[in-house]
Amino acid sequence: MKRWLAIVPVGVLVVFGVIAAGQLINPEKGDFKRNLRSAPDTAFPTLDSQPLTFAPSPTGGAIAVNLFASWCAPCEAEHKYISELSAAHPGQVFGVLYKDKLEDGLAFLDRLGNPYTRIALDPDGQGGLDFGLTGVPETFVISADGEIIDHVQGPLNENSVKKIGEALKGAPPN
Repeated sequence: MKRWLAIVPVGVLVVFGVIAAGQLINPEKGDFKRNLRSAPDTAFPTLDSQPLTFAPSPTGGAIAVNLFASWCAPCEAEHKYISELSAAHPGQVFGVLYKDKLEDGLAFLDRLGNPYTRIALDPDGQGGLDFGLTGVPETFVISADGEIIDHVQGPLNENSVKKIGEALKGAPPN
């Protein structure tokens, strides 16, 4: 009888281990919607010295805001998708250089191309935290009135570009 009592905890650990292994093998981050949450009203410094806020949208229509950094390998991997999104939606894709040196960020964009309409600077990371950033890269779709209507954690891919593109088309300007 004591043997059976010893097997139960081992069995529970094995089941837990199988579940954990499944999560480790397929760690894909999901993208999800965040409704009824405003973009931060932070006035970000920019490359052109004109402060930039995202609540309300600086264009009067829906925009995508991508938080990126030169030191972020997934940011480099997703760059082709940001460029694709920007080409399909000119004037609607903004960047936030997160916790990075300006010269490193500019070198990153010189090397890969600058797909952004404007770039906000967030050297201390507070603006990213105000967005609800969990780690770069992340992309937020903001409506004309400054509400976050979509949020993609992690690097963009073909599916997330399509989803963001639909959100940008489907959110009319004020």
